[in-house]
Amino acid sequence: MEKIHIEKGSVQETLIAPLYARKLCAEQFPALYQDKYAAMICDRIDYDFSQFRKKENSTMYQFGDLEGAMREKDMLWEITDYLKTHPKAAVVNLGCGLNMTGRSADNGQCHIYNLDFPDVIKSRNEIIPAGEREENIACDLNDFAWMEKIDPSNGAVLYAAGVFHYFTTEQIKSMVIAMADHFPDGRLVFDTVGKFGRDVLMKNTLKNMGMMNDISEFFYAKDEKDLEGWSDKVKLVSRKSYMQGYYKLDDPNIKGIHRFMAKLCDDLAKMYINRMEFQAGIC
Repeated sequence: MEKIHIEKGSVQETLIAPLYARKLCAEQFPALYQDKYAAMICDRIDYDFSQFRKKENSTMYQFGDLEGAMREKDMLWEITDYLKTHPKAAVVNLGCGLNMTGRSADNGQCHIYNLDFPDVIKSRNEIIPAGEREENIACDLNDFAWMEKIDPSNGAVLYAAGVFHYFTTEQIKSMVIAMADHFPDGRLVFDTVGKFGRDVLMKNTLKNMGMMNDISEFFYAKDEKDLEGWSDKVKLVSRKSYMQGYYKLDDPNIKGIHRFMAKLCDDLAKMYINRMEFQAGIC
């Protein structure tokens, strides 16, 4: 099978780092994290991965990989939990990149939707074409027309991993209110950071990506109050730290420094997974 070339400096290249991070995490911490898709997708791509291989033994780089992988694992827990009561639900990946969490959660009955910008969906279609009961939708999440393309009749669980940080607070509020109207009895799962996490971690992330955006308006949540009162149809029902809130870091390959950094991220950067439920039948 012909490999799909990813050009250096392209928008598509930004998809590679989180993909390779999941591959590396599955190799280095197999007792904690599994990802049967990441290595397969890397094999489908014509790209020079040497810059990542050089960092594989770096403690900081390993922790960054672990951080992203734990977020995916937490999201998977929430999706699977929702499917227990809504087995035929829509599973909606907001800002999918090359993420395969939907397929990992697939129970053989749900319908999977992967949403992202047109250039990202073009690459996804080439590298990992949509499977059975799966659709890849090119859109801008700020244009709520994408909601009309999703069937909510059997429930919907929507999730955004590392996505909402790049929106303003007002954009997120507007999107969530629209979701609540369109997906009654649905669930939204997304991660947040606090102000320190935004001002320090997000700034460094963008700098490493060669982007020097003004982040002063970017979305963050210092506590529950920042996520409440948006709509009487929206209820915040769960807020767990995402490095230690769902699973213990019990892989024997995890170093003490990794555990210390996990606590710092949860406590200082206020990195959380948030679950909102959309209330049906409220006028």
